Amino acid sequence: MASIVVISLMMMMVLGNGAWVVEGAERAFFVFGDSLVDNGNNNYLATSARADSPPYGIDYPTHRPTGRFSNGLNIPDIISEKLGAEPPLPYLSPELQGEKLLVGANFASAGVGVLNDTGIQFVNIIRIGQQLEYFAEYQKRVGALIGSEKAKQVVEEALVLITLGGNDFVNNYYLVPFSVRSRQYTLPDYVSYVISEYKNVLAKLHSLGARRVIVTGTGPLGCVPAELAQRSRDGNCADELQQAAVLFNPQLVEMLNGLNSEIGSHVFVAANTNQMHLDFITDPQAFGFVTSKVACCGQGPYNGIGLCTPLSNLCPNRDEYAFWDPFHPTEKANRIIVEQILTGTTDYMHPMNLSTILIMDSKAK
Repeated sequence: MASIVVISLMMMMVLGNGAWVVEGAERAFFVFGDSLVDNGNNNYLATSARADSPPYGIDYPTHRPTGRFSNGLNIPDIISEKLGAEPPLPYLSPELQGEKLLVGANFASAGVGVLNDTGIQFVNIIRIGQQLEYFAEYQKRVGALIGSEKAKQVVEEALVLITLGGNDFVNNYYLVPFSVRSRQYTLPDYVSYVISEYKNVLAKLHSLGARRVIVTGTGPLGCVPAELAQRSRDGNCADELQQAAVLFNPQLVEMLNGLNSEIGSHVFVAANTNQMHLDFITDPQAFGFVTSKVACCGQGPYNGIGLCTPLSNLCPNRDEYAFWDPFHPTEKANRIIVEQILTGTTDYMHPMNLSTILIMDSKAK
């Protein structure tokens, strides 16, 4: 695999702005999932899961909040940047019309999980079933624009990113002591249940035409500032949440391998975001961070309590922090993650990284 990666890099062109471009690789980009990849859908909903007020967006090009749970760009934005493309608009944006539809769409919504009861405290969010319904609706809209056959081609040639799972633990199983789900399932049984439901989601996504899907695992759930503040006595990662990530991520890869075998193609690619995060959590200085425990924006221990608001503590240099708010990485940390998605070894991307996918798909045209 290492030799394939090297060949891939040699065949790609790096532009001055750091974008990686493959000839003939223009393709739509679709995003599904939660707050790690939401770029503004929740701005259009009556929900408490929002990032539409300062200091969110402080390092975005406009220096204004956009609905991204970041100080600047999030993972889909950076992937689009690396591909030399504009990022897809939120599906609920009124600007998503005409030619903009051909860029793709972001269906993600902060607070959602694999399960429908995850995130109920946020009230109005676009649960994953609804995101898939919007995807079907999107295809009809594109069909009306360029014809159903070309619309089908746009979807089948597209790159898809889906990020789910973390909220099923943080905002469901472990949300409160003795939660409904924790009384209903032991942790291993709950993980198996979430994985089985996730398989149904991904099978539906494939039935809707998705053919190249990057599926991220959860990060190290017990290491985020919010969990350190609530559950850690000594600054070490919270064991319960860590155990959930340790159980979930390998089973996710196993499930993806099984789906690919059933389909007979490498449709689903696993991104080991757990290890990507652990790299800079265990050795933040190696990546230029001062800390991976304290959030840049927040209050209380580790700045991990409550929301990031205009009244929160705010660090002057976001590049020194791995976490922007109690749950979400800074733009700099997101860039490290995307670099591994693009060029990482099989320790990070299974069975191949994004640069290899781009080369393979360009050759197949």
